[in-house]
Amino acid sequence: MTPDNASFRDPAGFVFTQDGVVLRQVNLIYSEHYDLLMQSGLYADLVGAGLLIPHREYGTAPSAPAQTYKVIEPDKIPFISYPSEWSSGQLKQAALTTLEVQRRALSFGMSLKDASSFNIQFIGSRAVLIDTLSLERYVEGTPWVAYRQFCEHFLAPLALMSLANSSAAALLGNSIDGIPLTLASRLLPIRSRLRPSLLLHLHFHTLELRKHQNPSASRKTGHVTLTGLRGLIDSLHGAVSRLKFAAADSEWDDYYDRTNYPAAAMEEKASIVRAWVEELKPKIVWDIGSNRGRFSRIAAESGCYVISADSDPAAVDSNYRQCQLRNETNILPVVIDISNPTPAFGWANTERRSFLQRGPADTILALALVHHLVITRGVPFEKIAATLAGSSTSLIVEFPSVEDSQVRQMLSQNTAAVARYSETAFRDGFGRHFRIVREQTISGSHRTLFLMTPVAS
Repeated sequence: MTPDNASFRDPAGFVFTQDGVVLRQVNLIYSEHYDLLMQSGLYADLVGAGLLIPHREYGTAPSAPAQTYKVIEPDKIPFISYPSEWSSGQLKQAALTTLEVQRRALSFGMSLKDASSFNIQFIGSRAVLIDTLSLERYVEGTPWVAYRQFCEHFLAPLALMSLANSSAAALLGNSIDGIPLTLASRLLPIRSRLRPSLLLHLHFHTLELRKHQNPSASRKTGHVTLTGLRGLIDSLHGAVSRLKFAAADSEWDDYYDRTNYPAAAMEEKASIVRAWVEELKPKIVWDIGSNRGRFSRIAAESGCYVISADSDPAAVDSNYRQCQLRNETNILPVVIDISNPTPAFGWANTERRSFLQRGPADTILALALVHHLVITRGVPFEKIAATLAGSSTSLIVEFPSVEDSQVRQMLSQNTAAVARYSETAFRDGFGRHFRIVREQTISGSHRTLFLMTPVAS
């Protein structure tokens, strides 16, 4: 039995892995709430609406019999992503999903005790609550205990992304506690105070928090009716729904519209990638530098689950909107800069795993990527290869030669990279970590696709 480092904080239970199966222990202290969830109809309602991850009660010996009530087996999430890796559209959808769960819960006599953004995961374009034990019996007259957490994890970063700077999501970084309301209130522009919902839930909320930090201040908690609580949820829903996100300045969102590929060459590239992915039959694919996900969708045709990663939030948000429009469930867009990927963080740097620790993938697509890493980011071919080899069992990588027009332009702006960028350097660097299975030059271009597998260590 291996406990999950991300679930030690909740006394109601914890996640662990046994014989390769991910399980959740329900402790005796939570038994009343678990029974209400299952018997009231709320579980069936949320699962039926696609808002809660389904589970089965698992017939195995509990890991801690003295405190165990049940052991359940939730459906497995293909890939765990973090709020700092989501686009504005994804974070907004996660917020609305949390509020919808709370709204429905109140109708069944329950309430969310926890509104952490980490409790939401995406299965393709669909946001779903994964923390079954975050729902508890609602006690008439009590306020929503997760109100502040919702504002810190959702409303504050979304308001900043909408009204201050589209890159404000970077403030989430490696924080497990969202964005402090005092910080958000200071960073938001004056015009945010003209919006009643933001004035109430962020600015006035901040004043209340400051007042309660004063030892002499009263800490009275008023009686909150069920009608008032529902009104709070409606108000938060309106605040989130009204936030709009202008198209951010993007270097790569229109990449496919201005590519130096002739149309026939692009189609040939797509055909090669499709054939190789079908041959490999991967279950999990990482498309690194995916832009708006054109080749992620080609890979997904084989039935695999694709982590469609790009460093450009605007491109990722465009990709996510396509996923929503097409109701795609096997493509997950995420904001990942492979030259500076999400690190491990939280308690002892083990509570949340790094991006690379959440692998390996069966196959990595590195298309139109390595020349940017070498020329712009200064990462040697050998280091790129070492990282990719440790994160996958097969690789489809594209190498543009120095004759490629885009490479020529990039090298003209960074002459220091000329000495380290060549086909020989590429083959030598990748040859230390991979075996070339197949290579094919794309007609009408100066680019070659390589299918590789890692060499035995």
